[in-house]
Amino acid sequence: MEKFLPYFIILSLGGAFIIYLLGAILKNRYSKIADIIANIIFLGGFLLTLFLIPAVKNSAPLLYFMGKWRVPLGITLVVDGLSVLMLTIIWGIGLLSAIYSINYMDKFTSKYKFYALLLLMTGGMSGVAISGDLFNMYVFIEIAAIASYVLVAFGVDAEELEAAFKYMVIGSIGSLTLLLAIAFVYARTGTLNMADVSFSLQAHAKTGFMLLSSLLFTIGFLIKAALVPFHFWLPDAHPSAPAPISAMLSGVVIKVLGVYGIMRIFYNVLGFTEPVKTALLILAGLSMIVGVLLQLGQNDIKRLLAYCSISQIGYVLLGIGLNTPLGIFGAMFHLVNHAIFKSLLFLDSGAIEYTTHSRNINELSGLKNKLPVTTLGWVVGSFGASGLPPFNGFFSKLILIIAAAQAGQYILAVIAGLAAALTLASFIFVHRKVFWGTLLENLKLIRESPGFMQASIIILSALTILSGLLILPIFRINFLDLAQNALLLGTNYAYLVFSKAGVF
Repeated sequence: MEKFLPYFIILSLGGAFIIYLLGAILKNRYSKIADIIANIIFLGGFLLTLFLIPAVKNSAPLLYFMGKWRVPLGITLVVDGLSVLMLTIIWGIGLLSAIYSINYMDKFTSKYKFYALLLLMTGGMSGVAISGDLFNMYVFIEIAAIASYVLVAFGVDAEELEAAFKYMVIGSIGSLTLLLAIAFVYARTGTLNMADVSFSLQAHAKTGFMLLSSLLFTIGFLIKAALVPFHFWLPDAHPSAPAPISAMLSGVVIKVLGVYGIMRIFYNVLGFTEPVKTALLILAGLSMIVGVLLQLGQNDIKRLLAYCSISQIGYVLLGIGLNTPLGIFGAMFHLVNHAIFKSLLFLDSGAIEYTTHSRNINELSGLKNKLPVTTLGWVVGSFGASGLPPFNGFFSKLILIIAAAQAGQYILAVIAGLAAALTLASFIFVHRKVFWGTLLENLKLIRESPGFMQASIIILSALTILSGLLILPIFRINFLDLAQNALLLGTNYAYLVFSKAGVF
């Protein structure tokens, strides 16, 4: 399977080039063809990730040597259990967002440009997940980030341009911080290969250099993950972006560019130290409670969901910061669950705006009789986000609360439970106001969103219920356990990569 690893980059970046080139030639006649090409590419990428799962399960990490230059001399693509998990999320949510876009993006001009940028962003995230060296990870982070800046501004209204500019400025600060951290690492080790860096830094575990590098990496990745206190760009970017991009930003981008970077660097490269653990746990607690408190006061549906994302990613950071097997498993589980229910909620909010032309909670009421599929999607997604049984969020949040209690982090366990209760209170308010109220006069002629939009909402609704089954051993061994084991390896990741490469 190693020979197929570059296809994640070839499919996305090559597909973006082809779609844009044909679109520039054919213009408006090209819209439906662009729909077909983009969705075929996303389907192909998603199927490729599924083929990788048994390959990773039955062997050490898969390695692909660019130009046949072996570790540590050349550029190496590395896929282990954590990479497969991230690739599945990237291409799975990407596929459903592309299906949804067939109808949703008809209200925009130049749909082919949207698909080209979406594939460019997907290719950047895929590159991050499979990069085996620090600089190429940074390059792919920038590819994904630049595409996401443009997509946030895709409607080119004043609000959207302002949000994209703010996102770009803050995102650039995060990128420069990461680049500075990588420069320091290279200056000390003389290498950029992650496995080789891990070997070289094992003698510097408690030095001032390691503390400085850890601080820079932490700030850079937390900005990308939009965690408190680096969250300011997210509440503006989400409401401004088209609904499929909001789903990708919340469900995928902040995880791949931020959370994945934290996991890979601190578990497998630098090593997980006590100062890093303390910092992550403090920021996890802040994100969980600050995010949900800000969520309570929102009247814009997408802005409400943006603050909810900040709180939910705090749960993932909690599991990572605990650095226990149960905590890591809970983090991986909630990573998947959040990608599903939050993508569902953002696509659902897009359907509401598509039919009513409003996201303001005070301007909406009684939608359940007119929009049954949209109502179902919102109820399922919000209950998943709130952690109600039997929806997926219940299982992952419960595991994280138990893991925090077992680790003696009782305050964080209480914060996690309180944040879940406040999330439920916020969504119940939206249920009563938007869906179960009296239908307003100006909404009596609205009707359900088009078929492809409904299809994505229905699939994600089903997954929000069914993905709770991932807690069962028969599914864990094929998915979540692979990612958990990749992190539990710690810096032994370097030995595994070098052994597979035949270095020793």
